[in-house]
This record gives sequence, C-alpha cells and structure tokens, in this order.
Amino acid sequence: MSEKRQPPCPDRASIDTMDSTATALSLFDLPAGEARAPIAPHVADRPDLPGLSELNWRSLYEELSRDGIAVTPPLLTAEQCAEIVGTFDRPGLFRSTVVMQRYGFGRGTYKYYADLEAVPLVRTLRESLYPPLAWMANQWAAQLNERTFPTALPGLAAECAANGQTRPTPLILRYGEGDYACLHQDVYGDVVFPLQIAVMLNQPGTDFTGGESVFVEQRPRSQSRAIVVRPDRGQGVIFPVRHRPVRGTNGFRRHPVRHGTNAVATGRRNVLGIIFHNAT
Repeated sequence: MSEKRQPPCPDRASIDTMDSTATALSLFDLPAGEARAPIAPHVADRPDLPGLSELNWRSLYEELSRDGIAVTPPLLTAEQCAEIVGTFDRPGLFRSTVVMQRYGFGRGTYKYYADLEAVPLVRTLRESLYPPLAWMANQWAAQLNERTFPTALPGLAAECAANGQTRPTPLILRYGEGDYACLHQDVYGDVVFPLQIAVMLNQPGTDFTGGESVFVEQRPRSQSRAIVVRPDRGQGVIFPVRHRPVRGTNGFRRHPVRHGTNAVATGRRNVLGIIFHNAT
C-alpha cells in the first residue's frame, strides 16, 4: 500500500481568481520595521553537481513566496538524468513499488529507494539541497508561528528516527501514455519537512507530450488557484508538502497545496521526487 496521502479522485500557466484579502509577500519586500530574512546558505562546489553552487537561493525563495512554487535552473545534466532513469529497472534498489491504479491514485508506477547509499547521486543531491530548503522553510515557519527545522539533513533524520520514521522517501515515478497522478500530499508521519522538490528526468516535447505538473492552492473564502508547470530536463520544482503562508488582513494564514500530474499524451515521463522527511 502506498504511503502517500491521496484524496479521492495542466512554460507555466496560472488559473487564478482575484482575492482582495490575501497576497503573497516576500520577506525581501517587507514593510518598514519588519525583519528581513537571514542570508541564504551557500551550497559548496561539487564536481558531480556543479550547478548547485551557482543557484540564487534568495531569488528562488522570492519566487516560492510569491507564486507558491519555484522552478530551478538545471540541477542535473542529461547524462545524470539518464543515470537515474536507468535505476527504475533495477529492482534490487527499491524497498516498495506502487502501481497507482490499484489504489485509485491515478495511473503509472512509482518506486521508493531502499538505501540511498546505493544511489549516491540521489543521496548527494538530497543532502546538498536540504540546507537551502531548510533556510526557506524556517522563514515560512516564522510567518506561521510553526516549528523550525535543523539546518542539516542528519538532524532531521534523527528527529524522524526518534518518531519511528526510518524508511527513506526519495522515489522515481514513471508515467506512460494516458498515465496521470491525482492531487495529493506526501505526508509520511508526524515529522513533516514542509518543502520538497521534483526533478524532471526527460525532455518535454521530445521524450513525451502532456504530463504537466499541476498544483492546486486552496484559498479561504475564495476559489482555488491552479498552477501548471512544464520544467525542462534536469530542472527542479520546489513546492510545499502541505501548505504555504499567504498574508491576509490579520497576518499570515495557511493555504493548503496539493500536487498531481496531467495525463501524458505521448511518450514516457520520468521524475525524481526528493522528500526530506522519512516514512514510518
């Protein structure tokens, strides 16, 4: 049985309805007298992941706070994407395989890696991305009066282990023609890190058509807002696991966010999902 939380059962586009009571507000454009965000951490140069040290995390945080999601420049080369795609057909690397149509989650297949030491590229990417995403998450925590998170991944892993969450959650997803994912949230236990990232492993328009990433933000006393994203191969999409802060008339409030995948029209779509909290 899948561990994902699934309710029953679209270049970027946004289907939006004006909401006069709530607007996203970046910490880098705050009214006079309010604190600015601390400096974003720098990701050290790595020969295997050279693009990470060049990312502008402050700009990505502004995009995330404004839009609810942020699309990175390429994190992986075409060769690295192909390397990860190749793991899908190595059953010994995985602890669980979920055929989505069996559970009403959509259509397609995803697999959870059993031991990230066996897939060092995935392990290194997860460990390197965590500190800047923890920095982002902790800015949101201050806005929502929520708990903050450790600045390095081992600290979060220790919290998860103390709560009985010991199984790794990074996964690879494969969608063929007609496959799709229903809207859902990736919650695996009581310890939930609030951000995750999905890395596109194929080239849209060449390897597949359709299959856009879809995000739906629920807005109190207003219609829901849909965002449709089509990242290129190697790019990552940063998005909330459960909710994001949006400023209203009485301070920040939580807007729940769910994500899914539009039906693939042709070809095959592979995605690497990097979730930072572990599962029970």
